[in-house]
Amino acid sequence: MGPHPAVAAIRLAVRRVLAEFSDEVPATFAPGSRAPGNEAAVPPQFIRSVGDVDPRHAKYRRPRPKPAPSAPLVLVACSGGADSMALAAATVFEAAKLGLRAGAVTVDHGLQTGSTARAVEVAARLRDLGLDPVDALGVNVPAARGHGGPEAAARDARYAALEAAAERHGARAVLLGHTRDDQAETVLLGLARGSGTRSLSGMPVVAGRYRRPFLELDRATTRAACHVLDLPVWDDPHNTDPAYTRARVRHEVLPVLEKHLGGGVVEALARTARLFRDDADALDAWAARVETEITRPDGLDCARLADLPAAVRRRVLRRAALAAGSPGGELFARHVEAMDQLVTAWHGQGPVHLPGSVRMSRRGGLLAFRRV
Repeated sequence: MGPHPAVAAIRLAVRRVLAEFSDEVPATFAPGSRAPGNEAAVPPQFIRSVGDVDPRHAKYRRPRPKPAPSAPLVLVACSGGADSMALAAATVFEAAKLGLRAGAVTVDHGLQTGSTARAVEVAARLRDLGLDPVDALGVNVPAARGHGGPEAAARDARYAALEAAAERHGARAVLLGHTRDDQAETVLLGLARGSGTRSLSGMPVVAGRYRRPFLELDRATTRAACHVLDLPVWDDPHNTDPAYTRARVRHEVLPVLEKHLGGGVVEALARTARLFRDDADALDAWAARVETEITRPDGLDCARLADLPAAVRRRVLRRAALAAGSPGGELFARHVEAMDQLVTAWHGQGPVHLPGSVRMSRRGGLLAFRRV
């Protein structure tokens, strides 16, 4: 008899992601070995067969081999909620089988009373699961200004802490617990903001050092896995606070869509994200190739730009603005549209001023980007 279906699902999802690093495991790793001093007896009532342990009881999990100190390290970003606790438990299990080291990071945003004590408690639970190293990091979330509000400010502070931890420990990857439900919410938010294809493609499974194993699983699965594994979870009150846009989408918008459009809305939105991502990847590759062909010493060739399909042309313009120093988080569709006007509706107008003190101007059939 195998593990509960929810437990099997989270483990399989993590296994697929961690397999990427299995070739880097030292050749001396022996999957059947055990770490010295890790031969604690398992109560016989939980043993199903020799060497097997009932997966419903995480505290009686089977002793596993200890990875080599030189084995690749992966870190789990864990808030203490069901998604990230399920991710932590599955990562401990699968990393040990592959000979990888597994650690964790929990971030205290300092936005709620008792948040520091809770971060310390989550860190202790992660160590009890067998994760090492485990960091509990406090961050300073600045007052929200501009695009994104307090959610964006907290996210930026959290990712900065995760990046710092990954660099400090030399981690090969940081695992995030985003689920299919999170993906659906992201697509809806992109639709509401009038975002382009890249935004509607949602969150990628792989982005730099970040990996999202659970994008094909729903929250019900991660919560069921935590229940089966006897893992305590913390439900962040911000996730139900209507002051936050994503919380309103989660608890007000999606339920209405499910009610009036029938079930399967979350799955459909996640599938839409995958389709948009395929399109966005292809268009981005096209734009990158074209950009090298039309770049001159003093700027971009306007005539060549004008001949391109709008989706490719605007990507080229955005890439050029980013390369000139315009921040991606502040470069919006209206800025790209203004740049496009200098190509497709040129009548002698002045330069376009972009975020990051970047100025785009047209002279002699060339578009030039400069910081001022």
